[in-house]
Amino acid sequence: MHPAFSVIFLTTLIGIGQGLFLALFTAQSYALFDLLPKQDEQSFYVVGSALALLFLCGGLVASFFHLGRPERAWRSATQWRTSWLSREVIVLPAFMATVFLYGLAHWLDWKPVVATLPGGVAIDATVVLGMLGTLLAFALFLCTGMIYACLRFLREWHTPLTVINYVLLGGASGFTLATGFAAVVAPDLTHFFAGWALIILLLGCVSRVASLLRNRRLKPVSSLQSAIGIKHPRIVQTTQGFMGGSFNTREFFHGRSRPFLRSIRWLFLVGAFLLPALLLAAGFMGAGARLPLAAFVVQFLGLIAERWFFFAQANHPQNLYYQSVA
Repeated sequence: MHPAFSVIFLTTLIGIGQGLFLALFTAQSYALFDLLPKQDEQSFYVVGSALALLFLCGGLVASFFHLGRPERAWRSATQWRTSWLSREVIVLPAFMATVFLYGLAHWLDWKPVVATLPGGVAIDATVVLGMLGTLLAFALFLCTGMIYACLRFLREWHTPLTVINYVLLGGASGFTLATGFAAVVAPDLTHFFAGWALIILLLGCVSRVASLLRNRRLKPVSSLQSAIGIKHPRIVQTTQGFMGGSFNTREFFHGRSRPFLRSIRWLFLVGAFLLPALLLAAGFMGAGARLPLAAFVVQFLGLIAERWFFFAQANHPQNLYYQSVA
């Protein structure tokens, strides 16, 4: 498939926003049971929520560059009964609104107690919003991943690993950003977030490598003979049938060589997993916010390469027919 950078930035940016929000609420949940020190409402939860919302808005803006008629974008939500894309279009604004309300509640210190647990732990409105946001974050991961995993004819995507990778890579990038953010505004949480970032990053690496190995073993179920309905044992295509490129060759094929794809694969394995893990691990020894923030920047660039490879690796069956351009 042809990777569209609008979709690449959409999926990476909203993944960071989702992961950062999950990191914020994880810290609040730990603090609720006195497992972590409580943090300042303004500098940590409010600024952190605003930062997560900024990435979510960036992803939403990027998505409009993929639309031929942006003024009709609202129609994409009408097929929610059958389309994962429509469900994503509905869940994303709902999640953004919840993140906004979560940060606003912390900013206004609006914390009416909703319930009290048996141990005396008070569940206030921010906790309820955090739990709702967590459910919507995972629902958004599911919708985004299933847009691609539900396509049976693109076998490289049609696997549960697609959804798992979206969850783990988004979570890893969000927790990595939370590590750098905590190093600036809440240094006592830096090791906590770094530890979780390393764990999720390791799981994401295992999952992504598993998908690479799976896709490497895939064998084509179609051939040029079955594509055109001719059973002759030797068929050679000498022309595409057009004077130049067409919509089919632009949208369903990346046009890059195999050595280029291999270089991108190694680039994202190093950039999205190895280097960020080394920088996060080195951050345990100090150096302030420099190493965690460097880890996030390197990881973000690696995730862009990873998402490009994700789209480029999918081999559309129509490419059996459009093999060459005259």
